[in-house]
Amino acid sequence: MPEDYFADDPRTHLERMLAGDLYIADDPEIARRQQHAMRLAARYQAAYVEDADSARPLLAELLGAVGEGVDVRPPLYVDYGSNITIGARTFANYNLTALDVARITIGEDCQIGPNVQLLTPTHPVEPQPRRDKLEAALPITIGDNVWLGGGVVVCPGVTIGDNSVIGAGAVVTKDIPANVVAVGNPARPVRDI
Repeated sequence: MPEDYFADDPRTHLERMLAGDLYIADDPEIARRQQHAMRLAARYQAAYVEDADSARPLLAELLGAVGEGVDVRPPLYVDYGSNITIGARTFANYNLTALDVARITIGEDCQIGPNVQLLTPTHPVEPQPRRDKLEAALPITIGDNVWLGGGVVVCPGVTIGDNSVIGAGAVVTKDIPANVVAVGNPARPVRDI
């Protein structure tokens, strides 16, 4: 029984999630927050199509913090939105998926290609806890002036250093230092900048 994992823990699943601990995403407040984010993302997309400038307040309402001059082309997919901060002058192309169970921090002056995925959720490797729907999350940090090529996947717990470039289609499973070009699956630095 999944609740046996939490027999001595009086916290709600939302409280466990926010603390970075294992939880099950069946908490009514978790569902409410996800639904709210989906509605805001849909409103943002509709407004952006009419006038990108007028859509900015909706983006600011959806995300935790949005710097000046940020441009995120919809559709944008998030779990909550509130755990995402984007620094000034950053551009994100179509179909950014940012699953923000844990914090996602994107620096200033970044370029994010289409179909990029920033994935903070984790699941147990062991079969039974995974079957019981346990999950957790690890934060993602992207430094200033980073370029993520189209289709890049950034895995839970990864930090990408300032000025680095991640080649299209790369899967970033471990931290990438500043000032490098990294490519591949798993992504590895191939040269300094």
